[in-house]
Amino acid sequence: MDAPAAVVEARGLAAAYGGRAVWSGADFDIRQGEFVAVLGPNGAGKSTLLKMLLGLQPVGGGELRVFGSSPRRGSADIGYVPQAHGFDSDAAIRGSDLVGLGLDGHRWGFRLPGATTDRKRDRVARELSAVGAAEYATRRVGQLSGGERQRLLLAQALVSEPSLLLLDEPLANLDLRSQAAMAELIGDIARTNRLTVILVAHDLNPLRRVLDRVCYIAGGGVAIGTPDEVVTGPVLSRLYGAPVEVLTDSQGRRFVAGLEEEAAHPHHEHRASGVARL
Repeated sequence: MDAPAAVVEARGLAAAYGGRAVWSGADFDIRQGEFVAVLGPNGAGKSTLLKMLLGLQPVGGGELRVFGSSPRRGSADIGYVPQAHGFDSDAAIRGSDLVGLGLDGHRWGFRLPGATTDRKRDRVARELSAVGAAEYATRRVGQLSGGERQRLLLAQALVSEPSLLLLDEPLANLDLRSQAAMAELIGDIARTNRLTVILVAHDLNPLRRVLDRVCYIAGGGVAIGTPDEVVTGPVLSRLYGAPVEVLTDSQGRRFVAGLEEEAAHPHHEHRASGVARL
Protein backbone atom coordinates (compact mmCIF):
# COMPACT_ATOMS: atom_id res chain seq x y z
CA MET A 1 0.00 0.00 0.00
CA ASP A 2 1.37 3.40 -0.99
CA ALA A 3 2.25 5.86 1.76
CA PRO A 4 -0.10 8.87 2.09
CA ALA A 5 0.93 11.92 0.08
CA ALA A 6 3.00 14.62 1.73
CA VAL A 7 0.88 17.65 2.59
CA VAL A 8 3.78 19.69 4.01
CA GLU A 9 7.40 19.37 2.90
CA ALA A 10 10.25 21.24 4.61
CA ARG A 11 13.87 21.13 3.50
CA GLY A 12 16.46 23.11 5.42
CA LEU A 13 13.62 25.33 6.57
CA ALA A 14 14.39 28.39 8.67
CA ALA A 15 12.15 30.94 10.36
CA ALA A 16 12.94 34.58 11.03
CA TYR A 17 11.02 37.32 12.77
CA GLY A 18 11.83 41.02 12.49
CA GLY A 19 15.08 40.19 10.72
CA ARG A 20 16.16 37.89 13.54
CA ALA A 21 16.67 34.16 13.00
CA VAL A 22 14.33 32.12 15.21
CA TRP A 23 15.09 28.55 14.18
CA SER A 24 16.71 26.78 11.23
CA GLY A 25 17.70 23.47 9.67
CA ALA A 26 14.27 21.82 9.77
CA ASP A 27 13.76 18.81 7.47
CA PHE A 28 10.44 16.99 7.64
CA ASP A 29 7.35 15.83 5.78
CA ILE A 30 3.83 15.81 7.23
CA ARG A 31 1.57 13.39 5.42
CA GLN A 32 -2.13 13.24 4.73
CA GLY A 33 -4.12 12.26 7.81
CA GLU A 34 -1.32 12.90 10.33
CA PHE A 35 -1.93 14.71 13.60
CA VAL A 36 1.19 16.65 14.63
CA ALA A 37 1.55 18.70 17.82
CA VAL A 38 4.00 21.62 17.74
CA LEU A 39 5.53 22.10 21.20
CA GLY A 40 8.12 24.37 22.74
CA PRO A 41 8.56 27.40 24.98
CA ASN A 42 7.02 30.81 24.33
CA GLY A 43 8.94 32.76 21.71
CA ALA A 44 10.48 29.65 20.14
CA GLY A 45 8.72 30.19 16.79
CA LYS A 46 5.77 27.78 16.94
CA SER A 47 3.19 30.27 15.65
CA THR A 48 5.72 31.45 13.05
CA LEU A 49 5.58 27.99 11.49
CA LEU A 50 1.81 28.31 11.08
CA LYS A 51 2.15 31.77 9.57
CA MET A 52 4.61 30.46 7.00
CA LEU A 53 2.25 27.60 6.12
CA LEU A 54 -0.56 30.15 5.65
CA GLY A 55 1.58 32.28 3.34
CA LEU A 56 1.43 35.17 5.80
CA GLN A 57 5.15 35.23 6.49
CA PRO A 58 8.03 34.42 4.14
CA VAL A 59 10.36 31.59 5.00
CA GLY A 60 13.62 32.66 6.57
CA GLY A 61 15.59 30.15 4.50
CA GLY A 62 15.33 26.74 2.88
CA GLU A 63 12.19 25.45 1.19
CA LEU A 64 8.59 24.97 2.30
CA ARG A 65 5.87 23.41 0.16
CA VAL A 66 2.19 22.91 1.00
CA PHE A 67 0.20 20.59 -1.27
CA GLY A 68 3.22 20.58 -3.59
CA SER A 69 3.44 24.36 -4.02
CA SER A 70 4.77 27.40 -2.21
CA PRO A 71 2.40 28.58 0.52
CA ARG A 72 -0.16 31.17 -0.56
CA ARG A 73 -2.62 33.34 1.28
CA GLY A 74 -6.29 32.47 1.39
CA SER A 75 -6.08 28.81 0.39
CA ALA A 76 -9.47 27.11 0.74
CA ASP A 77 -7.58 23.85 1.40
CA ILE A 78 -6.41 25.18 4.77
CA GLY A 79 -8.59 25.77 7.82
CA TYR A 80 -7.11 27.96 10.53
CA VAL A 81 -7.97 28.55 14.17
CA PRO A 82 -5.92 31.50 15.50
CA GLN A 83 -4.95 32.04 19.09
CA ALA A 84 -7.97 32.73 21.27
CA HIS A 85 -8.99 36.34 21.61
CA GLY A 86 -11.66 38.07 23.62
CA PHE A 87 -15.05 39.12 22.31
CA ASP A 88 -17.00 42.14 23.51
CA SER A 89 -19.85 40.78 25.60
CA ASP A 90 -22.16 43.28 23.88
CA ALA A 91 -21.15 42.28 20.35
CA ALA A 92 -24.20 41.32 18.30
CA ILE A 93 -22.49 38.56 16.30
CA ARG A 94 -24.11 35.17 16.89
CA GLY A 95 -22.51 31.76 16.82
CA SER A 96 -23.86 30.93 13.37
CA ASP A 97 -22.65 34.30 12.03
CA LEU A 98 -19.13 33.61 13.27
CA VAL A 99 -19.05 30.18 11.65
CA GLY A 100 -20.46 31.60 8.41
CA LEU A 101 -17.48 33.93 8.10
CA GLY A 102 -15.49 30.85 7.10
CA LEU A 103 -17.46 30.86 3.84
CA ASP A 104 -18.08 34.47 2.93
CA GLY A 105 -16.10 36.85 5.03
CA HIS A 106 -13.30 35.17 6.91
CA ARG A 107 -9.89 36.10 5.61
CA TRP A 108 -8.62 32.50 5.81
CA GLY A 109 -11.60 31.13 3.90
CA PHE A 110 -13.24 31.92 0.59
CA ARG A 111 -16.48 33.17 -0.88
CA LEU A 112 -18.57 30.34 -2.27
CA PRO A 113 -19.46 31.45 -5.84
CA GLY A 114 -23.20 31.45 -6.42
CA ALA A 115 -23.92 29.96 -2.99
CA THR A 116 -27.54 30.26 -1.95
CA THR A 117 -28.50 31.35 1.53
CA ASP A 118 -30.00 27.90 2.14
CA ARG A 119 -26.82 26.14 1.10
CA LYS A 120 -24.70 28.33 3.35
CA ARG A 121 -27.11 27.80 6.23
CA ASP A 122 -26.94 24.04 5.76
CA ARG A 123 -23.13 24.05 5.75
CA VAL A 124 -22.97 26.17 8.89
CA ALA A 125 -25.55 23.99 10.68
CA ARG A 126 -23.64 20.84 9.73
CA GLU A 127 -20.36 22.09 11.20
CA LEU A 128 -22.02 23.46 14.32
CA SER A 129 -23.44 20.00 14.90
CA ALA A 130 -20.11 18.31 14.13
CA VAL A 131 -18.32 20.24 16.88
CA GLY A 132 -21.17 19.95 19.38
CA ALA A 133 -22.05 23.64 19.19
CA ALA A 134 -25.53 23.63 17.64
CA GLU A 135 -27.01 25.16 20.80
CA TYR A 136 -24.73 28.21 20.42
CA ALA A 137 -26.02 29.12 16.95
CA THR A 138 -28.25 31.96 18.11
CA ARG A 139 -26.26 33.03 21.16
CA ARG A 140 -24.01 36.08 21.22
CA VAL A 141 -20.38 35.03 20.96
CA GLY A 142 -19.22 37.43 23.66
CA GLN A 143 -21.44 35.71 26.20
CA LEU A 144 -19.98 32.25 25.65
CA SER A 145 -17.20 30.58 27.61
CA GLY A 146 -13.72 30.12 26.21
CA GLY A 147 -14.37 26.46 25.42
CA GLU A 148 -17.66 27.26 23.69
CA ARG A 149 -16.00 29.93 21.54
CA GLN A 150 -13.22 27.51 20.61
CA ARG A 151 -15.82 25.09 19.27
CA LEU A 152 -17.29 27.87 17.12
CA LEU A 153 -13.86 28.82 15.79
CA LEU A 154 -13.19 25.18 14.99
CA ALA A 155 -16.49 24.99 13.09
CA GLN A 156 -15.55 28.18 11.23
CA ALA A 157 -12.25 26.59 10.15
CA LEU A 158 -14.03 23.41 9.00
CA VAL A 159 -16.93 24.94 7.09
CA SER A 160 -14.86 25.41 3.90
CA GLU A 161 -14.07 21.66 3.94
CA PRO A 162 -10.25 22.01 4.16
CA SER A 163 -7.72 19.21 3.87
CA LEU A 164 -5.22 20.78 6.30
CA LEU A 165 -6.22 22.17 9.70
CA LEU A 166 -3.90 24.56 11.55
CA LEU A 167 -4.69 25.36 15.18
CA ASP A 168 -2.75 27.86 17.27
CA GLU A 169 -3.03 26.95 20.95
CA PRO A 170 -6.70 25.90 20.91
CA LEU A 171 -6.33 24.39 24.40
CA ALA A 172 -5.00 27.57 26.02
CA ASN A 173 -7.10 29.04 28.83
CA LEU A 174 -9.23 25.89 29.11
CA ASP A 175 -9.48 23.79 32.25
CA LEU A 176 -8.06 20.27 32.18
CA ARG A 177 -11.40 18.60 31.50
CA SER A 178 -12.13 20.99 28.62
CA GLN A 179 -8.63 20.49 27.20
CA ALA A 180 -9.14 16.74 27.05
CA ALA A 181 -12.61 17.11 25.51
CA MET A 182 -11.36 19.55 22.85
CA ALA A 183 -8.40 17.31 21.98
CA GLU A 184 -10.67 14.29 21.57
CA LEU A 185 -13.10 16.32 19.45
CA ILE A 186 -10.36 17.51 17.10
CA GLY A 187 -8.96 13.99 16.85
CA ASP A 188 -12.37 12.48 16.04
CA ILE A 189 -13.07 15.10 13.36
CA ALA A 190 -9.63 14.61 11.84
CA ARG A 191 -10.05 10.84 11.61
CA THR A 192 -13.57 11.09 10.19
CA ASN A 193 -12.56 13.59 7.50
CA ARG A 194 -8.98 12.35 6.92
CA LEU A 195 -7.70 15.79 7.84
CA THR A 196 -4.07 16.60 8.38
CA VAL A 197 -3.77 18.52 11.67
CA ILE A 198 -0.92 20.73 12.90
CA LEU A 199 -1.70 21.98 16.40
CA VAL A 200 0.42 24.34 18.49
CA ALA A 201 0.30 23.58 22.21
CA HIS A 202 2.26 23.98 25.43
CA ASP A 203 1.20 20.67 26.95
CA LEU A 204 1.57 17.27 25.34
CA ASN A 205 -0.55 15.41 27.87
CA PRO A 206 -4.11 16.28 26.71
CA LEU A 207 -3.09 15.30 23.17
CA ARG A 208 -1.43 11.95 23.89
CA ARG A 209 -4.37 9.84 22.69
CA VAL A 210 -4.87 11.62 19.37
CA LEU A 211 -1.52 12.72 17.97
CA ASP A 212 0.86 10.82 15.73
CA ARG A 213 4.01 12.91 16.00
CA VAL A 214 5.53 15.85 17.85
CA CYS A 215 7.43 18.78 16.34
CA TYR A 216 9.44 20.31 19.18
CA ILE A 217 10.93 23.77 18.61
CA ALA A 218 13.42 25.17 21.11
CA GLY A 219 16.83 26.80 21.25
CA GLY A 220 16.82 27.61 17.54
CA GLY A 221 16.38 23.98 16.50
CA VAL A 222 13.59 21.61 15.52
CA ALA A 223 13.09 17.90 16.28
CA ILE A 224 10.19 15.87 14.88
CA GLY A 225 9.12 12.30 15.53
CA THR A 226 6.86 10.26 17.77
CA PRO A 227 6.59 11.41 21.41
CA ASP A 228 8.80 8.48 22.43
CA GLU A 229 11.45 9.63 19.96
CA VAL A 230 11.34 13.38 20.68
CA VAL A 231 10.12 13.97 24.22
CA THR A 232 13.19 12.45 25.83
CA GLY A 233 15.97 13.79 28.02
CA PRO A 234 18.71 13.53 25.35
CA VAL A 235 16.69 15.23 22.59
CA LEU A 236 15.38 18.06 24.76
CA SER A 237 18.81 18.54 26.35
CA ARG A 238 20.25 19.00 22.85
CA LEU A 239 17.55 21.49 21.84
CA TYR A 240 17.72 23.55 25.01
CA GLY A 241 21.46 23.28 25.41
CA ALA A 242 20.98 22.35 29.05
CA PRO A 243 20.45 19.12 31.00
CA VAL A 244 16.81 18.05 30.84
CA GLU A 245 15.13 15.02 32.38
CA VAL A 246 11.73 13.77 31.22
CA LEU A 247 9.61 12.05 33.86
CA THR A 248 6.62 9.80 33.14
CA ASP A 249 3.94 9.08 35.74
CA SER A 250 1.79 5.96 36.14
CA GLN A 251 -0.82 7.34 33.70
CA GLY A 252 1.74 7.95 30.95
CA ARG A 253 1.81 11.72 31.40
CA ARG A 254 5.18 13.36 30.77
CA PHE A 255 6.87 16.14 32.70
CA VAL A 256 10.18 17.88 32.07
CA ALA A 257 12.59 18.61 34.90
CA GLY A 258 15.87 20.48 34.91
CA LEU A 259 14.78 23.69 33.18
CA GLU A 260 13.94 26.94 34.81
CA GLU A 261 10.14 26.81 34.85
CA GLU A 262 9.69 30.22 33.24
CA ALA A 263 11.91 29.22 30.31
CA ALA A 264 9.94 26.02 29.73
CA HIS A 265 6.26 27.01 29.90
CA PRO A 266 5.91 30.46 31.44
CA HIS A 267 2.13 30.71 31.25
CA HIS A 268 1.13 27.18 32.17
CA GLU A 269 -1.29 27.11 35.08
CA HIS A 270 -0.18 23.78 36.55
CA ARG A 271 3.30 24.36 37.92
CA ALA A 272 5.68 22.74 40.32
CA SER A 273 9.13 23.95 41.17
CA GLY A 274 11.57 22.89 38.48
CA VAL A 275 9.00 20.70 36.73
CA ALA A 276 6.71 21.51 33.80
CA ARG A 277 4.14 19.50 31.91
CA LEU A 278 4.94 18.29 28.41
